[in-house]
Amino acid sequence: QVQVTESGGGSVQAGGSLRLSCAAHGSTYTGFCLGWFRQSPGKEREGVAARYTLGGMTYYADSVKGRFTISQDNAKNTLHLQMNNLTLEDSGVYYCAADPTALKAGGNWCGEAAEPGDFGYWGQGTQVTVSS
Repeated sequence: QVQVTESGGGSVQAGGSLRLSCAAHGSTYTGFCLGWFRQSPGKEREGVAARYTLGGMTYYADSVKGRFTISQDNAKNTLHLQMNNLTLEDSGVYYCAADPTALKAGGNWCGEAAEPGDFGYWGQGTQVTVSS
């Protein structure tokens, strides 16, 4: 059984910053593909960023490139998402998701894309609200 734990989020004015954290634990897997997704009312869940905890590429959605950065703790299977220069469009519920496989069914490696269907374990979500 894999558990995904998120922390962070909150409310901030446009141009501000927030940091989200995600940890996957409770299994015998040595590494995980961890991804961040977000969803706002009336919109589909969107992949924001993803990385395999044992190394490799990092995926960022075009809408967040240059503003969001993933970092990794010394503790295994823990990623942080630093979100800078936030805009109103960044508001939504942010979910962290985990999956033990690095190569996805669609042929992408973790870190090349972030598709919700490629992740089997999900956190409860945390609200990010950006106001003007």
